[in-house]
Amino acid sequence: MSSPVLSAIPMAFVLAGIVLYAVLAGADFGAGFWTLLSGPGEHGEEIRETAHHSMGPVWEANHVWLIFVLTVFWTAYPAAFGSIASSLAAPLFIAGIGIVLRGAAYALRSGTTRPREDVLLDGIFALSSILVPFALGTMVGAIATGRVPVGNALGAHLRTWLGVTPAVVGVIAVATAAYLAAVYLAADCTRRGETRLADSFRARALVAGPLAGALSVAGLVAIHHSAPALYHELVAGRALPAVIVSVVAGVAAIGLVLTRRFEPARYVAALALAAVLVGWALAQWPRILPGLDVREAAAPHDVLVAVIVAVLGGGAIVFPSLAWLFRLSLRGSFDPIPETEPAPLSEPPSHAPGPPAPTGRVAIAALVVGAGLLIFSDAGALHGVGVVALFVFVVSGFLWLAPALLPD
Repeated sequence: MSSPVLSAIPMAFVLAGIVLYAVLAGADFGAGFWTLLSGPGEHGEEIRETAHHSMGPVWEANHVWLIFVLTVFWTAYPAAFGSIASSLAAPLFIAGIGIVLRGAAYALRSGTTRPREDVLLDGIFALSSILVPFALGTMVGAIATGRVPVGNALGAHLRTWLGVTPAVVGVIAVATAAYLAAVYLAADCTRRGETRLADSFRARALVAGPLAGALSVAGLVAIHHSAPALYHELVAGRALPAVIVSVVAGVAAIGLVLTRRFEPARYVAALALAAVLVGWALAQWPRILPGLDVREAAAPHDVLVAVIVAVLGGGAIVFPSLAWLFRLSLRGSFDPIPETEPAPLSEPPSHAPGPPAPTGRVAIAALVVGAGLLIFSDAGALHGVGVVALFVFVVSGFLWLAPALLPD
């Protein structure tokens, strides 16, 4: 059995991936929700076009985090993954089909020639955008309340994921996604000077935000009845600080939306959701499923080392690219250029392609030290040092590559 530190590190990666998927892809799902409630007429068309345009550059990249979560969890905790994937095969399949249909509808929308085709594809897109977060939310609710037993398909029945608590968590996921999308879209419209659309999304955020908060309280009541131990950890145990952060950030985000400070509201609302997910993880730690904790579920030592090295090494390559993409998106680089303004000429990068030599040497040394300690050492303390060294590798590697990759 691997050391507690080594066993826990991939789970930290999984939690980080879940948080990123929730705050990024969650807003994409919420944008689809608002296309369903956009209404008729020219203003409704503007809302639909704004939602599609804002998510266009990033929606495919956001699903990377779901793939990341599934891959790391499957590799590092195979017994837990097998139990969850078999018992919750139905909602997992529904979510997968919804993601495929949603992506296909979004991609085909640009090639439509008749209004009826637009209506059909927009309907598929919107309904899939509701179905996916609901299905994923029911999975979270089922896992959190201990409805998934250890074993292949031992809990594969409707009550596993369609009980009261899982269903409430699914509805919370839909409402939260709608709230995030409204805040994000209001910020995007404000950046483009579209005041009327920003006010429309502001009104939606002021409805969806308190609704998501009220549903969260209802979720706590449901958890109190279905999982008392989890409820105690949330309200009085180790997860209480995260719950407090979520409440404070949620109220602050609503205040920022009220005062039309949408850009900071974007990040504060994301923090509120992230704190909820961290609180769930803290309340359930170290248990994954009933009778199975993180250390017991972990793969052998060599597999865990390979996962950690692969994630941190790949992060040094992927993170700069994602940072560049989201920086361009938030800066409005993908916004349509007004017809009255000439298209900007492309300029050569201002940075030389070669990174600073000292930073590169630090990255290489940290990679060698971190991988060596994780592979050849059995001591838990040295594993911790090795992980820190690999994090240094990721940071220094990012600094090494960033000058050549990130625009001014």
